[in-house]
Amino acid sequence: MEQIIFDAHAHYNDELYSDAERNEVIEYVFENGVKFILNAGTNIQTSKESIELAEKYNGIYAGVGFYPHDCINITDEKYALNILDEITKHPKVVSIAEIGLDYHYDDTPRDIQKKWFELQLDLSEQKNMPVCIHDREAHGDVLEILKRHKNAKGMLHSFSGSRETAEELLKLGWYISISGVVTFKNAVKLIEVVETLPLDKMLIETDTPYLSPVPNRGKRNNSANLVYTAQKIAEIKNMSVEDVCNITRQNACRLFRINE
Repeated sequence: MEQIIFDAHAHYNDELYSDAERNEVIEYVFENGVKFILNAGTNIQTSKESIELAEKYNGIYAGVGFYPHDCINITDEKYALNILDEITKHPKVVSIAEIGLDYHYDDTPRDIQKKWFELQLDLSEQKNMPVCIHDREAHGDVLEILKRHKNAKGMLHSFSGSRETAEELLKLGWYISISGVVTFKNAVKLIEVVETLPLDKMLIETDTPYLSPVPNRGKRNNSANLVYTAQKIAEIKNMSVEDVCNITRQNACRLFRINE
Protein backbone atom coordinates (compact mmCIF):
# COMPACT_ATOMS: atom_id res chain seq x y z
CA MET A 1 0.00 0.00 0.00
CA GLU A 2 1.26 3.45 -0.91
CA GLN A 3 1.80 5.85 1.97
CA ILE A 4 0.44 9.35 1.43
CA ILE A 5 1.33 11.95 4.05
CA PHE A 6 -0.50 14.99 5.44
CA ASP A 7 1.81 17.34 7.36
CA ALA A 8 -0.68 18.93 9.77
CA HIS A 9 1.57 21.81 10.85
CA ALA A 10 4.43 23.57 9.07
CA HIS A 11 5.99 27.01 8.56
CA TYR A 12 7.45 27.07 5.05
CA ASN A 13 7.37 30.85 5.04
CA ASP A 14 9.87 30.91 7.92
CA GLU A 15 12.89 33.17 7.50
CA LEU A 16 15.19 30.12 7.68
CA TYR A 17 14.30 29.59 4.01
CA SER A 18 15.39 31.74 1.11
CA ASP A 19 12.81 31.91 -1.70
CA ALA A 20 14.85 29.55 -3.85
CA GLU A 21 15.36 27.06 -1.01
CA ARG A 22 11.69 27.15 -0.10
CA ASN A 23 10.53 26.28 -3.59
CA GLU A 24 13.14 23.55 -3.91
CA VAL A 25 12.21 21.93 -0.60
CA ILE A 26 8.46 22.07 -1.24
CA GLU A 27 8.88 20.47 -4.65
CA TYR A 28 11.10 17.80 -3.07
CA VAL A 29 8.59 16.85 -0.36
CA PHE A 30 5.72 16.61 -2.83
CA GLU A 31 7.84 14.17 -4.83
CA ASN A 32 8.50 12.08 -1.69
CA GLY A 33 5.20 10.88 -0.31
CA VAL A 34 3.69 14.16 0.91
CA LYS A 35 0.36 15.22 -0.60
CA PHE A 36 -1.00 17.81 1.86
CA ILE A 37 0.56 20.48 4.09
CA LEU A 38 -1.12 22.86 6.53
CA ASN A 39 1.06 25.97 6.68
CA ALA A 40 0.30 28.01 9.81
CA GLY A 41 0.48 31.75 10.28
CA THR A 42 1.56 33.55 13.45
CA ASN A 43 0.33 37.11 12.72
CA ILE A 44 -1.36 38.95 9.85
CA GLN A 45 1.81 39.16 7.74
CA THR A 46 2.77 35.48 8.06
CA SER A 47 -0.88 34.48 7.64
CA LYS A 48 -0.99 36.32 4.32
CA GLU A 49 2.27 34.61 3.36
CA SER A 50 0.66 31.24 4.14
CA ILE A 51 -2.21 32.12 1.84
CA GLU A 52 0.25 33.06 -0.91
CA LEU A 53 1.95 29.66 -0.56
CA ALA A 54 -1.44 27.95 -0.67
CA GLU A 55 -2.29 29.82 -3.85
CA LYS A 56 0.98 28.69 -5.42
CA TYR A 57 0.83 24.98 -4.49
CA ASN A 58 -2.25 22.77 -4.81
CA GLY A 59 -1.25 20.63 -1.83
CA ILE A 60 -0.68 23.49 0.62
CA TYR A 61 -3.50 24.88 2.76
CA ALA A 62 -3.29 27.90 5.03
CA GLY A 63 -3.85 28.55 8.70
CA VAL A 64 -4.27 32.16 9.80
CA GLY A 65 -4.09 33.60 13.28
CA PHE A 66 -2.10 35.24 16.07
CA TYR A 67 0.59 33.23 17.88
CA PRO A 68 0.75 33.85 21.67
CA HIS A 69 3.85 36.05 21.54
CA ASP A 70 2.60 38.02 18.53
CA CYS A 71 -0.49 39.18 20.43
CA ILE A 72 1.47 41.80 22.35
CA ASN A 73 2.06 43.68 19.08
CA ILE A 74 -1.67 44.16 18.42
CA THR A 75 -2.56 47.82 18.96
CA ASP A 76 -6.11 47.91 17.54
CA GLU A 77 -8.17 44.93 18.70
CA LYS A 78 -11.19 45.60 16.47
CA TYR A 79 -9.06 46.14 13.36
CA ALA A 80 -7.00 42.99 13.99
CA LEU A 81 -10.11 40.84 14.46
CA ASN A 82 -11.73 42.31 11.33
CA ILE A 83 -8.64 41.55 9.23
CA LEU A 84 -8.45 38.02 10.64
CA ASP A 85 -12.15 37.48 9.96
CA GLU A 86 -11.71 38.70 6.40
CA ILE A 87 -8.73 36.51 5.49
CA THR A 88 -10.43 33.38 6.87
CA LYS A 89 -12.82 33.73 3.91
CA HIS A 90 -10.10 32.72 1.44
CA PRO A 91 -11.02 29.31 -0.05
CA LYS A 92 -7.69 27.74 0.92
CA VAL A 93 -7.79 28.91 4.54
CA VAL A 94 -8.89 25.83 6.50
CA SER A 95 -7.84 26.67 10.07
CA ILE A 96 -7.29 29.49 12.55
CA ALA A 97 -3.66 28.76 13.34
CA GLU A 98 -1.62 28.96 15.26
CA ILE A 99 -3.14 30.24 18.45
CA GLY A 100 -2.82 29.36 22.12
CA LEU A 101 -0.63 29.94 25.17
CA ASP A 102 3.12 29.85 25.72
CA TYR A 103 4.43 30.18 29.29
CA HIS A 104 8.01 29.14 28.51
CA TYR A 105 9.01 32.75 27.90
CA ASP A 106 7.78 35.89 29.69
CA ASP A 107 7.74 38.04 26.54
CA THR A 108 3.96 38.43 26.55
CA PRO A 109 1.84 38.83 29.71
CA ARG A 110 -0.37 35.82 30.32
CA ASP A 111 -3.54 37.89 30.53
CA ILE A 112 -2.93 39.20 26.99
CA GLN A 113 -2.25 35.68 25.71
CA LYS A 114 -5.44 34.36 27.32
CA LYS A 115 -7.51 37.24 25.97
CA TRP A 116 -6.43 36.64 22.38
CA PHE A 117 -6.67 32.88 22.71
CA GLU A 118 -10.32 33.26 23.72
CA LEU A 119 -11.07 35.92 21.09
CA GLN A 120 -9.76 33.62 18.37
CA LEU A 121 -11.65 30.65 19.78
CA ASP A 122 -14.79 32.81 19.70
CA LEU A 123 -14.14 33.56 16.03
CA SER A 124 -13.55 29.88 15.26
CA GLU A 125 -16.89 28.99 16.86
CA GLN A 126 -18.70 31.73 14.91
CA LYS A 127 -17.19 30.50 11.64
CA ASN A 128 -17.30 26.79 12.50
CA MET A 129 -13.60 26.62 11.59
CA PRO A 130 -11.05 24.33 13.29
CA VAL A 131 -8.09 25.77 15.18
CA CYS A 132 -4.51 24.70 15.71
CA ILE A 133 -3.37 25.23 19.29
CA HIS A 134 0.12 26.01 20.52
CA ASP A 135 0.42 24.88 24.15
CA ARG A 136 3.81 25.25 25.78
CA GLU A 137 3.98 24.77 29.54
CA ALA A 138 0.37 26.00 29.81
CA HIS A 139 -1.56 22.73 29.82
CA GLY A 140 -3.85 23.57 32.75
CA ASP A 141 -4.94 26.96 31.41
CA VAL A 142 -5.37 25.65 27.85
CA LEU A 143 -7.61 22.84 29.09
CA GLU A 144 -9.63 25.19 31.31
CA ILE A 145 -10.22 27.60 28.43
CA LEU A 146 -11.17 24.83 25.99
CA LYS A 147 -13.74 23.53 28.46
CA ARG A 148 -15.41 26.95 28.22
CA HIS A 149 -15.45 26.78 24.42
CA LYS A 150 -17.40 23.60 23.87
CA ASN A 151 -18.17 24.39 20.22
CA ALA A 152 -14.51 24.90 19.30
CA LYS A 153 -12.69 22.08 17.57
CA GLY A 154 -9.27 21.34 16.16
CA MET A 155 -5.85 20.02 17.07
CA LEU A 156 -3.20 20.41 19.73
CA HIS A 157 -0.04 20.94 17.71
CA SER A 158 3.18 19.13 18.69
CA PHE A 159 1.51 17.82 21.81
CA SER A 160 3.75 17.91 24.90
CA GLY A 161 1.31 17.24 27.72
CA SER A 162 0.70 14.13 29.80
CA ARG A 163 -1.45 11.12 29.00
CA GLU A 164 -3.99 12.41 31.53
CA THR A 165 -4.21 15.80 29.78
CA ALA A 166 -4.56 14.05 26.42
CA GLU A 167 -7.45 11.99 27.78
CA GLU A 168 -9.23 15.15 28.95
CA LEU A 169 -8.77 16.74 25.52
CA LEU A 170 -10.05 13.62 23.79
CA LYS A 171 -13.21 13.77 25.89
CA LEU A 172 -13.76 17.25 24.47
CA GLY A 173 -13.31 15.93 20.93
CA TRP A 174 -9.86 17.36 20.15
CA TYR A 175 -7.24 15.86 17.87
CA ILE A 176 -3.68 15.30 19.12
CA SER A 177 -0.83 16.01 16.70
CA ILE A 178 2.47 14.18 17.12
CA SER A 179 5.74 15.74 15.95
CA GLY A 180 9.28 14.43 15.52
CA VAL A 181 9.79 14.86 19.27
CA VAL A 182 8.38 11.33 19.64
CA THR A 183 11.65 10.01 18.17
CA PHE A 184 13.83 11.72 20.80
CA LYS A 185 15.48 9.65 23.54
CA ASN A 186 13.77 11.63 26.30
CA ALA A 187 10.26 11.34 24.82
CA VAL A 188 8.97 8.96 27.50
CA LYS A 189 5.87 11.02 28.31
CA LEU A 190 4.94 11.48 24.64
CA ILE A 191 5.38 7.78 23.94
CA GLU A 192 2.92 7.07 26.77
CA VAL A 193 0.45 9.40 25.07
CA VAL A 194 0.86 7.66 21.72
CA GLU A 195 0.38 4.23 23.30
CA THR A 196 -3.20 5.01 24.29
CA LEU A 197 -4.10 7.64 21.68
CA PRO A 198 -7.05 6.50 19.50
CA LEU A 199 -6.04 6.26 15.86
CA ASP A 200 -9.03 8.32 14.73
CA LYS A 201 -7.83 11.29 16.81
CA MET A 202 -4.14 11.26 15.80
CA LEU A 203 -2.39 13.64 13.41
CA ILE A 204 1.29 13.91 12.49
CA GLU A 205 3.30 17.04 11.78
CA THR A 206 6.78 18.42 11.34
CA ASP A 207 6.56 22.02 12.63
CA THR A 208 8.97 22.63 9.74
CA PRO A 209 11.63 24.02 9.80
CA TYR A 210 11.87 22.97 13.47
CA LEU A 211 11.77 19.71 15.49
CA SER A 212 13.49 17.42 12.99
CA PRO A 213 13.10 13.78 14.04
CA VAL A 214 15.95 11.36 14.63
CA PRO A 215 18.05 10.66 12.53
CA ASN A 216 17.96 14.27 11.30
CA ARG A 217 17.66 15.98 14.68
CA GLY A 218 19.41 19.34 14.69
CA LYS A 219 18.98 19.85 10.96
CA ARG A 220 16.36 21.98 9.23
CA ASN A 221 13.16 19.96 9.05
CA ASN A 222 10.91 19.26 6.06
CA SER A 223 7.69 17.33 5.50
CA ALA A 224 9.40 14.30 3.94
CA ASN A 225 10.91 13.62 7.39
CA LEU A 226 7.45 12.71 8.63
CA VAL A 227 8.20 9.15 7.57
CA TYR A 228 10.53 8.86 10.59
CA THR A 229 7.80 10.09 12.93
CA ALA A 230 5.39 7.63 11.34
CA GLN A 231 7.91 4.82 11.76
CA LYS A 232 8.22 5.52 15.48
CA ILE A 233 4.45 5.65 15.93
CA ALA A 234 4.10 2.41 13.96
CA GLU A 235 6.61 0.79 16.29
CA ILE A 236 4.73 2.02 19.39
CA LYS A 237 1.30 1.05 18.06
CA ASN A 238 2.43 -2.24 16.45
CA MET A 239 1.10 -1.32 13.02
CA SER A 240 2.47 -0.50 9.57
CA VAL A 241 4.02 2.82 8.61
CA GLU A 242 1.63 2.98 5.65
CA ASP A 243 -1.36 2.71 7.96
CA VAL A 244 -0.04 5.45 10.24
CA CYS A 245 0.44 7.79 7.26
CA ASN A 246 -2.88 6.99 5.64
CA ILE A 247 -5.00 7.07 8.80
CA THR A 248 -3.51 10.39 9.96
CA ARG A 249 -3.99 11.82 6.46
CA GLN A 250 -7.64 10.81 6.47
CA ASN A 251 -8.06 12.35 9.92
CA ALA A 252 -6.53 15.66 8.81
CA CYS A 253 -8.65 15.80 5.67
CA ARG A 254 -11.74 15.18 7.80
CA LEU A 255 -10.79 17.85 10.36
CA PHE A 256 -9.88 20.50 7.79
CA ARG A 257 -12.65 19.48 5.35
CA ILE A 258 -10.29 18.79 2.49
CA ASN A 259 -11.53 16.54 -0.28
CA GLU A 260 -8.87 13.93 -0.97
